[in-house]
Amino acid sequence: MYWLPIALGTALFTATSDALTKAYLRPLGTIKMAIGRVIAPVLFLAPLLVLKGFPALDHTFWKTLFILLPLETLALILYMKALRISPLSLTIPFLAFTPAFMILTGAIILNEHLNLNGIAGILLIVIGSYTLYLPSLSSGLFGPFRAMIKEKGSILMLFVAFIYSITSVLGKLAILHSNPIFFASFYFIAHGLFSTFILSFLFKINPVEIVKKSTKGVILVGITQSLMVITHMWAISLAPAALMIAVKRMSALFGVLIGCIFFKEPGLLNRLFGASLMVCGVFLICLG
Repeated sequence: MYWLPIALGTALFTATSDALTKAYLRPLGTIKMAIGRVIAPVLFLAPLLVLKGFPALDHTFWKTLFILLPLETLALILYMKALRISPLSLTIPFLAFTPAFMILTGAIILNEHLNLNGIAGILLIVIGSYTLYLPSLSSGLFGPFRAMIKEKGSILMLFVAFIYSITSVLGKLAILHSNPIFFASFYFIAHGLFSTFILSFLFKINPVEIVKKSTKGVILVGITQSLMVITHMWAISLAPAALMIAVKRMSALFGVLIGCIFFKEPGLLNRLFGASLMVCGVFLICLG
C-alpha cells in the first residue's frame, strides 16, 4: 500500500494547482489564465520525456491525439472560466461526475449494463452535489438544484466533466497504442503546446507577456502541475488504475479545504460532507 501516499500526493497537487491558478492567474482573464496554466509544465516535463524516449507510435495513436487536443482545449477554457468566476469548493467537486458520465455513456452508446455499484455511485455523486448547496434547502426541496444552476462555475465544470468522460476513453485508446508512462508526459506537453498555439493565434495573445506579467504564478502552477503528472505516473505504475484514479479524485476534498481555509469560502462542513459523498461515489464506480 505504499502507493497510497503517492496517489494522495497526486490529489493534493491537483487541488493545489487549481488554487494557485485561481490565486495568481485569475486577474489575467480566462484565455490568458488558460495559456498560463498549460505553458509552464511543458518546460518542466520536457526533460522527463527526453529521458524516457519515444516508443513506436502508429496511425491510431496520432489520429486519437488529433481528436483529443481540441477537446482538451475546450475543456481547459471552461475549466479556467469556472475557477475564475466561482468558489473552488463549488467547482472542483463536480469533476467527480466524469466517471458517472462515462458509465452512462457506455450504457447508452455501447449497450453496457450498469451494475449496482455504478448505480449507487451515481446516486452518491448526485446527492453529494445536492449537499454542496444544502443551505439553499430553506427555499424548498429543489432549492439546492436551483442554486446549483445559478452558480455558473458549477455548471461549467459539469461540462468539463462530460468532456473528460470522452477524453478519458480516447486517452485509454492512445495508451494502448503507446504506454502509460510515455503518454502521461507526452500528452501534457502536446496539450500545452497545442492549446497555447491555438489560443494565442485566435485571441492575438503573446504567451511571453503572460509569463512576464505573472512569472511567479506561472512557475508555481507549472511546478504543481508537473508534480501531479509525475506522481500520477508513479502511482499508476504501482497500483490498479481504477483504484489509483479513485484516490486521485480526493482532490475534491482538498479543493474544498483549500477554498474554505485560504479563500475564506463559506460552508466548510456541508461542502466537505458533499464532496466526501461524491468521492465515495467515485470509489464505488471505479471499484465496481
